[in-house]
Amino acid sequence: MPDRNAPLSHRLATEADLDSIRALMDVAIAELQKGVLTPAQISASRGSMGLDTSLIRDRTYFIVEDELTGEMAGCGGWSRRATLYGGDHSAALRDERLLDPETEPAKIRAMYTHPNHTRKGVGRLILSLGEAAARQEGFTRIEMGATMAGVPLYEACGYHIIEKGMAAPVDGIEVPVWRMGKSLL
Repeated sequence: MPDRNAPLSHRLATEADLDSIRALMDVAIAELQKGVLTPAQISASRGSMGLDTSLIRDRTYFIVEDELTGEMAGCGGWSRRATLYGGDHSAALRDERLLDPETEPAKIRAMYTHPNHTRKGVGRLILSLGEAAARQEGFTRIEMGATMAGVPLYEACGYHIIEKGMAAPVDGIEVPVWRMGKSLL
């Protein structure tokens, strides 16, 4: 059992982390959505969730590591681009346009926690890193496409529901993705 009090460290992700990030995302999707989504929805969610490598190229994606074991405990980031959610494989969801910090919200993107590292502050750390970086670039608001498993954390961190929606159906199966946001002021 992992130490729930283990210190966490963070760094920006690099291309060398891609395989490890994908593996973490895979296990997080498979395990942490149980009880929140049906097995069919978990399978379908892979069509809209996943790694967006533009976040790594933009240097806005973080790796969180357990300092005691060196394990990747989580990953996630933020974006100055218009895409709300989705990975490289979900081209229909992507909008690479740069956002205007004065009139548009930055985006929290692709947050995943390894099931062995839940309830250790990984998600809160990723949110705080993304919010601070977006604020530093002049953004006053931030939004995300939230999975149902993440909604309680996001609400506890000051996010509110803007719109309840569904990801594009995969094989006819819809998966809830709610747009949530908060002020950075």
